Amino acid sequence: MEVQWTIRLFAGLAERLGGSEIRVTASRDGMTAGRLKALLAERHPAHGGLILASFVARNEAYAADHEPVEPGDDLALLPPVSGGAPESAPADDSAAEDGRYLLTRDPLDADTMFGKVIAPEHGASLVFIGTTREWTDGRRTLHLEYEAYAPMALKTLRQIGEEIEAKWPGAKAAIAHRLGTVPVGEASVVIAVSAPHRAACYEASRYAIERLKQIVPIWKKEIREDGSEWIGERREGWNPTAPADC
Repeated sequence: MEVQWTIRLFAGLAERLGGSEIRVTASRDGMTAGRLKALLAERHPAHGGLILASFVARNEAYAADHEPVEPGDDLALLPPVSGGAPESAPADDSAAEDGRYLLTRDPLDADTMFGKVIAPEHGASLVFIGTTREWTDGRRTLHLEYEAYAPMALKTLRQIGEEIEAKWPGAKAAIAHRLGTVPVGEASVVIAVSAPHRAACYEASRYAIERLKQIVPIWKKEIREDGSEWIGERREGWNPTAPADC
């Protein structure tokens, strides 16, 4: 039996396919994430490479190509993330319950995030701030634009915090990411980490930013003097379901 499938689109995929979602009619029998991608690539051959390099999200979690999907699932097709590009996003800030994981269109406050990880039993703390740089390989950037699959992004930010706590017992993390336009010199991401000892603190901070670039559905678009580009589309071998490689 054929049914209608609705798939959300983000970043470069939304631009290429002309909207924030796409609907296709196909049989529900034996439908998997990989088969759904193959169907979309067949119907949009000019963008087949990017479609096949993308990952299906099912109910706000990454689905490997062999995993089954159902018409009633909340489905999205996510191009390779870039560490995250403007979202049809929340009108207001989005944050996890404890405020340690935040998406916002407002300028980021590093001191606020730092305050969320301070603990009397911790002897080390770090704040990493990622900013928009003006020059890259001789090309001038005017600003960056960030977009996110907001509810899933918050879940994966929290996942990173939980992984840190498991890998470095006692460590604590807080992560804020800005959406929309981020001018040159302003912060796009703030990661605060504290731990009982400095070695764990350094390692956990590095882990957080590398893991963010691997699994969090946030994309960035570079707006340059000579044009614009979604960063990450040419990324090969992206697999957010793989074990952490950092």
